[in-house]
Amino acid sequence: MYLDHFGLKEAPFRITPHTDFFFQGANRGATLEALLYAITHDEGIVKVSGEVGSGKTMLCRVLMERLPASVETIYLGNPSLSRDEILFAIGDELKLDTQEKRTTRVLRGLQEHLIRLFGEGRRVVVLIDEAHAMPKETLEEIRLLSNLESNRHKLLQIVLFGQPELDEHLGTPEMRQLKERITHGFRLEPLVRSDIENYVDFRMRAAGYRGPQVFSRGAVKLIASASQGLTRRVNILADKALLAAFADGTHAVTETEVRKAVRDTEFYRRRFSLHKAWIGAGALAAGLAIGWGTHVLLSAGDPASASGSPHGAPKAAAPVTLTAPATGSMPIASGSPSPAGAGTPGPAAQTLAAPDAEPARRGSPVPPERGEFVRERFKATQEWFQNAPDDRYAIQLVTVNSGELRKLEDFLLRASAMVPAGELFVYSVKIDGRQHYRAAYGSYASPEQALDAIKELPPLFSAYHPYYRSVERMRSQNRQ
Repeated sequence: MYLDHFGLKEAPFRITPHTDFFFQGANRGATLEALLYAITHDEGIVKVSGEVGSGKTMLCRVLMERLPASVETIYLGNPSLSRDEILFAIGDELKLDTQEKRTTRVLRGLQEHLIRLFGEGRRVVVLIDEAHAMPKETLEEIRLLSNLESNRHKLLQIVLFGQPELDEHLGTPEMRQLKERITHGFRLEPLVRSDIENYVDFRMRAAGYRGPQVFSRGAVKLIASASQGLTRRVNILADKALLAAFADGTHAVTETEVRKAVRDTEFYRRRFSLHKAWIGAGALAAGLAIGWGTHVLLSAGDPASASGSPHGAPKAAAPVTLTAPATGSMPIASGSPSPAGAGTPGPAAQTLAAPDAEPARRGSPVPPERGEFVRERFKATQEWFQNAPDDRYAIQLVTVNSGELRKLEDFLLRASAMVPAGELFVYSVKIDGRQHYRAAYGSYASPEQALDAIKELPPLFSAYHPYYRSVERMRSQNRQ
């Protein structure tokens, strides 16, 4: 929905694992390299644990892609397998004949097959996802499978991916033998705020974005707090914040858009409800304590009370009422919003707006203060915007703030020696509330034509990683 609005080629924050979007920061890249080393150097059983949504499945998928061709990979994503079923599942993946065979014969056939593969210079690794949910009997079978070895080498490498509950299972006495077989253990920790800032920017650019950073520092701070550093939650919040910015006709994601996204998330509601429950319990306890203390003080001078049991209950404590601020659910409509600048906001814009939110403001474009050629092209662009069709596309070249107009002047003068000056455009852009100016080039009937033109741009242009944007969006930015 918002791809063209931000100059994206694909959605940057999908929650399904997409290996092109693997973030190597926050020790993820180092963990991947360590896993590759452990698997290719006969290190036996390896464990990777992390909270729900911390990126375990993404790491597993990337690992499968990065392993050398000499390694055969078996992925088991069903944690409910019994100890016999996991043996047969591995045999099926290796195309062994397991029909109408007893477990002992399947195990013998598996060992012979693994020895044959090892003699051919090949290895086999079993990647087990959701291992924390496996029955303990199945985990014990995994330990026995790790015993398959030649004279000097392990025949089967095993990697367990699971939530922190896996560590708890391994800490029990009956799992002691399996725990001792684990040669390496890795923990995917939640991202800190600086990691989240890099993560969000990385995914935006992996999706094709080429402009300045979209998410302000305040927005990143809110995302870090609400997501608790879990990448899946970061993806959900960032995606909804981009949609909110698109609905509001802005190209910068600030605290305003993130707050709308946070209020629309299930995990925020659960966390907030739990927080209110704890506050309510605390308030009730405080009220009872105050009531009891008042009773004791009053009863000290009350003969009737003094004659009663010292452990008697107070007559009544004044009720304590705690009022939490209301936070309504902010569902995002599936309908498309109306074009920016239209008289009536579309359904998405209406749904995303908070009850007390101010309507998006549209003002007159701010002319640049200096640069003769910059000012000339800015004026010409305003006239061009009045008649240019919305479904035309231009190539976005550079963006500068209001203090860098001399740089923009120099760039445009050099550019005008390479392309017709009349095809160079300058328009106003607000980023994080600050005045900027963006230079664009050309007018194309479709994104495909714009992409073809980008490939033919002179080095002066291509050095800035140009991208295309529709005239409708350019005009919308120009009116901010």
